[in-house]
Amino acid sequence: MRIHGRAATIAADPLADFRLNNDRPDPPRPEASLDLALVGNCTIGALIERRGSIVWCCMPRFDSPPVFDALLHSAQGLPLNGAMTVELEGLARHEQAYDPGTAIVRTRLWDDQGQGVEITDFAPRFIHRDRIFRPAQLVRRLKALAGHPRIRITVRPRGAWGATLPEVTRGSHHLRYVLPEGTWRLNTSAPLTYLHDSTWFVLQSPVSLLFGPDETMAGGIDETAREFEEHTSLYWRHWTRRLALPLEWQDAVIRAAITLKLCQYEDTGAIVAALTTSIPEAPNSGRNWDYRYCWLRDAFFVVRALNSLSEVGTMESYLHWLYDVVRGAGEGHVQPLYGIGLERALPERIVESAAGYRGMGPVRVGNQAQEHFQHDVYGGIVLGAAQAFHDHRLLQRPDASDFAALERMGEHAWRLHDQPDAGIWELRTRARVHTSSVLMCWAACDRLAHAALALALPERAALWRGRAQKIRELILARAWNPKRQAFVESLDGEHLDASVLLMAEVGFVEPRDPRFVSTVAAMESTLMDGPFMRRYEAADDFGKPEVAFNVCSFWRVDALARIGRHEEARAAFEALLARRNSLGLLSEDLAPATGELWGNFPQTYSMVGIINGAVRLSAPWDTVI
Repeated sequence: MRIHGRAATIAADPLADFRLNNDRPDPPRPEASLDLALVGNCTIGALIERRGSIVWCCMPRFDSPPVFDALLHSAQGLPLNGAMTVELEGLARHEQAYDPGTAIVRTRLWDDQGQGVEITDFAPRFIHRDRIFRPAQLVRRLKALAGHPRIRITVRPRGAWGATLPEVTRGSHHLRYVLPEGTWRLNTSAPLTYLHDSTWFVLQSPVSLLFGPDETMAGGIDETAREFEEHTSLYWRHWTRRLALPLEWQDAVIRAAITLKLCQYEDTGAIVAALTTSIPEAPNSGRNWDYRYCWLRDAFFVVRALNSLSEVGTMESYLHWLYDVVRGAGEGHVQPLYGIGLERALPERIVESAAGYRGMGPVRVGNQAQEHFQHDVYGGIVLGAAQAFHDHRLLQRPDASDFAALERMGEHAWRLHDQPDAGIWELRTRARVHTSSVLMCWAACDRLAHAALALALPERAALWRGRAQKIRELILARAWNPKRQAFVESLDGEHLDASVLLMAEVGFVEPRDPRFVSTVAAMESTLMDGPFMRRYEAADDFGKPEVAFNVCSFWRVDALARIGRHEEARAAFEALLARRNSLGLLSEDLAPATGELWGNFPQTYSMVGIINGAVRLSAPWDTVI
């Protein structure tokens, strides 16, 4: 590491935490957890732990190498390197909450003398010159709440997945960090010497920090930060105000909706499955994957959930990206996932320089699922686009050309519906004719029939209706297992799989069909840990699943409500809401015995379940007005 204008001596290990001009030992490192806040602006997203450290942020895109990566170097607790921290001397307690209806989070730190500091974090997002202003930038505002709090600010980005420290140069009101992937600038009104040398100092007046591209600021630092906060707050409050909320659980739904929106990379419209990579599904399981890409299946469920709240803008943006995928594929195979910039090649590799979340590696970049054949993808494509053929609010309605492009996806679904694939759970070492894949192929044909009618194409509607009926007959004949009294995970199979609960959600069966009711009961006796549901019962490439998969638990809630077990559904839904972290967010998985969250974070599938459950279960508005 080279510091402009002076020499610096650091530990032999260039990645070890270092101290400069400190007059006391560093406080103990907090243990990494998923009790994290998310801030973002549909260009970048950052995760902030409970004491106010930014421990994860990829720039300038969701799938870029992280600039702040402490979360994946946390074997001995959260390090200072790879994080942006604000520490309070003598910290005694801390609290954190979002400003209601926004993506702005406030962290308050208090010492044992009642002195306190407030940290306000956000990423700018607002309308400017008739366009959305959403730079790859994080803004932090600090102010004293009481007394004369003594703080230390550290800003220590890293490059090459933690393998390199930056070259740091100093300007008049900024520090510049040169990394292999690019150069970043911290504009700040904090004393540069104190920040540069990680020195403890008394917070005498408000301080602003703006971390982003290496660009000169046009206005004053504090003034710009204040204006950005005001405009960003107003933007999100207006966005939230337009949501068609259920009567009950409104705060949970609002937080879920904002979180889903923050997972859309708005430049292209792609929606990532989560903002992290390699948070293990269970402790030391090796089930560590990179979710910073767009799965067509997951994106459909995100779009559908937001549509249920009358937030159709996300769908409109996503459809631009989706049709690029469809038309780019031509007559060829469609991958289950793509990069947010339509990248097809996402080769999976292991990062040796990162030990992983709590030291539980490996850390993977890329995802082997890009190579898979997952036939449910064609249903995900058609379902994701289906509402647009019937919704008269949209600025750009789909036309015959769009329908023809979707029909090519339907042809794939028809041709492949009875062929083996890797399935919804992306099994790496075996292929079967998975019921969920056949189901989604049915959904593709069924929705194409409805879209054809909307376009006044009765002959095409008849064709797709006939194909859907043939697939339906196949599922009913071969996915039902009389011995298990349940629909099972593959045609002619014997094992239970939670994904068949989607039969009711996509309209394949009437929820009170005795076979579906029996399937729910069979799963409850086999896959449940209290109100929490595992994905499947059979062992996979890594053995049997150890944890509950949150979206499966929400699928059960939906199924219970549909079959008339409303009180049980409400109780299960409340139990799931109680397992959200303190900011109202969920990851992919949950350990039933401890309630701890595991898996990539925040998981869009899980946040979708919050919205769907609330919309399904809430009392109607006319009960109170």
